[in-house]
Amino acid sequence: MSEFVNALTTNLTSFFREAHHFEFLAKELLPALVRQQSLGSRRLRIWSAGCSTGEEPYSIAMVVRETLPAVGWDVKILATDLDSNVLATAERGVYDESRVKDLSDARLRRWFQKGRGAQAGQVRVASALRELITFRRLNLMEEWPMRGPFDVVFCRNVVIYFDKPTQRVLFERFADLLDEQGHLFVGHSESLFKVTERFAPLGKTIYQRCL
Repeated sequence: MSEFVNALTTNLTSFFREAHHFEFLAKELLPALVRQQSLGSRRLRIWSAGCSTGEEPYSIAMVVRETLPAVGWDVKILATDLDSNVLATAERGVYDESRVKDLSDARLRRWFQKGRGAQAGQVRVASALRELITFRRLNLMEEWPMRGPFDVVFCRNVVIYFDKPTQRVLFERFADLLDEQGHLFVGHSESLFKVTERFAPLGKTIYQRCL
């Protein structure tokens, strides 16, 4: 059954796909969290729901490392997917060089180790990123073991495959698990319009919990 499910899943992804989401995370959301938590608990929880082969959570981790202060923060990124094969690739953190060709030289030097010998033509994600992320297999339609609250949820290009009643249930569950002012990022072809009233649109498929 697991192999059957793996064969049915869609796994198109790339590093910093829909770049405006990561720009918002770096320039707006994370700086705001730093200001809000400067006198309190410095805690950050992010969920990449439908993480595929890992490019999305690693992109998130790069932004977090580049934006937050180097010390004093408790950061955890949960990355889940239904497909056990892509999760194995994500957890390993090894990619063909072609997968990172669009990243800047600065990011390549800082966050990737270039393979040599038998590993020539491949790169491995740096441990500083891998240590932030926990990869787990999860069916979004089943019970969720985590309690939250999450500050940010990325669920992009996933709900487009669900009917409206299923989307409504899923967005309600996301809202319940998010912080009172938490943010939800969805794919460019997805919308919460007439699906849920618990999120306020911020533009460019970014939403903030309001109820």
